[in-house]
Amino acid sequence: MSISVEKVTTDRFEMNYFRFGGGEKTMVILPGLSVQSVMGFADSVAAEYEVMTKDFTVYVFDRRLRLPPSYSIRQMAQDTTEAFRALGLRDIHLFGASQGGMIAMEIAAGAPDLIARLALGSTSPRISAKRYRALKNWMELAARKDGVGLYLAFGRKLYPSGVFEQFRESLASAGKTVTDEELERFAILAGGSKGFNATGRLKRIQCPVLAIGSLDDEVIGPEGTALIAKKLGKRPDFETYMYEGFGHAAYDTAPDYRDRLCRFFSR
Repeated sequence: MSISVEKVTTDRFEMNYFRFGGGEKTMVILPGLSVQSVMGFADSVAAEYEVMTKDFTVYVFDRRLRLPPSYSIRQMAQDTTEAFRALGLRDIHLFGASQGGMIAMEIAAGAPDLIARLALGSTSPRISAKRYRALKNWMELAARKDGVGLYLAFGRKLYPSGVFEQFRESLASAGKTVTDEELERFAILAGGSKGFNATGRLKRIQCPVLAIGSLDDEVIGPEGTALIAKKLGKRPDFETYMYEGFGHAAYDTAPDYRDRLCRFFSR
């Protein structure tokens, strides 16, 4: 059965999400930055996270529908928190990947009453000027309306070279389907990472935390996970794990990633 995309509406915005599974506990996935919305791949995401569906009802959230011209990570977190409250979600087992991890950190720091456990994948509490350059390159491709070039540049950074070459043609084909509206939206969301720094707010996170990174991450770099560990590593409820050989998108490419999340969230 195909999974339907639903919409949560507040006084300020509308936000798309989908859900699957029938477990008593609540899991939320906040995906990273993408050229086209993950809402179009709901069935694939549900299949990837099938291991979670016995114990969890899983929600996957997009960013708000109509974006302001400038939209920071902090604003994304505030809106997503409001969406959680509008849907009555509590005791959330929250997983954020890449930019979604940045949003997840801000949510856990700002609304600790909502979050039971926090898993952070391939993310960082701070975006340096060096790491922002990759995002800026993507934004320039989006501004030039080069969907194919954006998809290829995006995939080249996210995936190990062998995986990228395997899917190069599929990525180029997907690039031909990108609309001008999607490119404009991508540029705004990518720009929201500029100057992001939640390092000082990590101490406000009260729940157990798992940080998963990659030594060969070419987007965030391994230093992102290392910085989280530096700030939270003395806590007995903090765990970390580093992959090698799976790239930034280890959350997609590492075969045991979902099992690792399931073990952490099921405690």
